[in-house]
Amino acid sequence: MILITGASSGLGAALAKQYARDKIALTLTGRHEERLHAVAQQCQPANICTLTADLADPQAVTQLFDHLPHAPKSIIFCTGSGYFGPIEKQEPDAITQLVQNNLLSASYFLHEVVKRYRNTPLTCAVVMSTAAQSAKAGESTYCAVKWGVRGLVESVRLELKGKPMKLVGVYPGGMATEFWATSGETMDTREWMTPDETATMLRNALQQAKHGYISDITISRNELF
Repeated sequence: MILITGASSGLGAALAKQYARDKIALTLTGRHEERLHAVAQQCQPANICTLTADLADPQAVTQLFDHLPHAPKSIIFCTGSGYFGPIEKQEPDAITQLVQNNLLSASYFLHEVVKRYRNTPLTCAVVMSTAAQSAKAGESTYCAVKWGVRGLVESVRLELKGKPMKLVGVYPGGMATEFWATSGETMDTREWMTPDETATMLRNALQQAKHGYISDITISRNELF
C-alpha cells in the first residue's frame, strides 16, 4: 500500500491516478474531503482508501496513522501551500498559514512516521520545491518554509542512518496546477510541466535497487529563451 498526502489536487492527485492504473493499493489523504473523494472516484476500480486530515494538526496526524489498515510500503508527502509577493505586503496570517501548511505539517508527519516505522523497510518521499534550493526574490517566506522542510528532511535522514526506512527529498520546479490560483501571484503556466508529467518522472526516480536508492530528486522544467 502507498500512502499519498495532498492527494486532493496537483501532483498528489496525479500520482494517485497513475498508481491506480497499475492496480496498486492506495491510501489517499488531504484537507478537502469532497475533492479527495472525487480523485478516488477517478482511481476506480483500484483498491482505494481515503482519510481526510489536516496535517498541520498533530492530533489529526496521529489519528491518520492509527486508521491505516497496515504499514505502507511507500509514502509520498505532497502536502503544502504557497504565497508569493514582497514580504512587506504579506499579512501575518498568510505567513502563519505558510508555516503551518509546510513546515509544521512536515514536522508532525515525519515525527509520526519515524516513531512508527523507523525499523520498517519503507521509502518516504517528501515533496518540496526548487525554492528549497535557492533564494528567490518575491518568495522570501515560501523559500523560508521550504528551506526549513529541507533541513528537517536532511537531519532526519541522518537520524535514520543504518535503518531500513529511507527518506527521499523531492524538489520539483514550476508545475501548471491550481496551486497558483491561491498563491497571490498571477503566472503564465502554459509551458510549464503538468502534474502528470511530474508524477511520471517522480515514479521513475523512486525505483530502488537492492543496494541503493536515489536520495534526492530535482525535477526541473524546461526554460524557454
